[in-house]
Amino acid sequence: MAEMGQNFGGKLPRREILKGLAAGGFAAGLGGNAARGEGAKPLNRVQAENQKPGTTEWQLTYVRGTGPLQNRSVLIEGYCSETSVLPGGSIDIFLSADPATEVTIDFYRMGYYAGNGGRHVQKISGVAVKPQKTPESGKNRLRECQWEKSLTFQVPEEWVSGVYLGKLSCAGHRYQSYIVFIVKEERESDLLFQCSDNTWQAYNKWPDTYSLYDAEPPHSLSGVTRVSRDRPYAKYWQVIDQPLTQGSGEFLAWEFPLCFWLEKEGYDVTYCSNVDTHRHPEGLAKAKVLLSVGHDEYWSLEMYENVRQAIQNGLSVAFLSGNTCCFVAPQVPATDGRPDRVFHRGGRYGGLLEAEKGQMGPFDMEGPNENLLIGARTISPFNGSGDWIVTKPGHWIFEGTGLKEGDRIPGLVGWEFHGDPAAIAGLEVVAEGQTINGGDNEAIFTATVYPGPKGNWVFNASTIFWSMGLSKPPGVIPPHSHYGRPHGPDERVQKITGNFLKGCGVG
Repeated sequence: MAEMGQNFGGKLPRREILKGLAAGGFAAGLGGNAARGEGAKPLNRVQAENQKPGTTEWQLTYVRGTGPLQNRSVLIEGYCSETSVLPGGSIDIFLSADPATEVTIDFYRMGYYAGNGGRHVQKISGVAVKPQKTPESGKNRLRECQWEKSLTFQVPEEWVSGVYLGKLSCAGHRYQSYIVFIVKEERESDLLFQCSDNTWQAYNKWPDTYSLYDAEPPHSLSGVTRVSRDRPYAKYWQVIDQPLTQGSGEFLAWEFPLCFWLEKEGYDVTYCSNVDTHRHPEGLAKAKVLLSVGHDEYWSLEMYENVRQAIQNGLSVAFLSGNTCCFVAPQVPATDGRPDRVFHRGGRYGGLLEAEKGQMGPFDMEGPNENLLIGARTISPFNGSGDWIVTKPGHWIFEGTGLKEGDRIPGLVGWEFHGDPAAIAGLEVVAEGQTINGGDNEAIFTATVYPGPKGNWVFNASTIFWSMGLSKPPGVIPPHSHYGRPHGPDERVQKITGNFLKGCGVG
């Protein structure tokens, strides 16, 4: 992987590539909500979808946790047989309710929809649901549900790529939860939004203490525990108390604000899962820019190689994420043979740092240094919070922001981030500063941009919280960690993001 960054021949773009963006105003430059006159370009699929009526009814109203940690809901819970599906394809849905009851599933596509955040697309009523067995802890602490199928759902051909929530409501009581899946498309698009579903599952404690952060002694960050995708998502447990994560993984915690903003601005975006990046490298060739979003910690070696090769082939990447590609996550089949349903923390990308050797492992493999892909990497201490501080105001991603050297975007960095920039030809550190964790230990984050070999670009925003600077959709609860918090939507974060995408030929 040492060759990464060699022979990068892309020229630095001139300021004129952003003319019109600054002159015409941000929204007009992006073309998302600008008035459309005669001769205007036809609506793309996402713009047309967002013209349809939305609703805030996608939100859970009544959530009740059960169990020792109050993080699962035996009253109603479920999961899907696949993480992503094509229009016209089908998924099996597995539900459990104790006591038994009839369940209604309301399906919603998540987006902008005039600020409502979702659109109701289908209802299934009268599904008879009974209690299903909580699986015993197996070898390597694996909890793998083998529930009876509640129904097979055929995804309508006309459904547009996106993240879909199935809101589960019961006849016998008022409590609710979600199932979640991604509808992908095989068409070309400007942006490919990669959901961080490996990490959703790695942090999933269902039924109580069975995430990759729960293991036998000596410590939790080992390679022992296996996790299965064949189980419901418990409520997310770290940094934020978000009831809407009951059954929805981490999408509504860290990723939805980016989805909401992109669709508000009218970008042509399709969606995929980590598993799609792992299985289908050809999908990366159908987009101009790949988006790594939020908390994107667990990557298979195949994911790393597929994205690395795609960058060499001309794909731009925006790592609007933190703690990204930190742990190697080998994908193996479920007990019944379905591929890529179980994984574990196989190793550390770039090997263990000296400060990590007493906290992590032992591992059975190692990955290449993630900074050769991202531009920087997870460092130690890897938790903390801080201001996003501009170091290169003359860089083209800051065009029209008014930012000067040393200017700060308060609280935008956290709770995990990247530092230790790679020696990649043309790489520039565009923001840098101090973070402080709960123990008052300091670290340095670095946001970076580097050129690819074919005029493409790679941007590392270096924070899980980047999306919080783009929008605040209904239902989203801002995080608070390590004595710091982001302030919410910020025109400068929006502008930087738009500038980068514009510089990659999008917008």
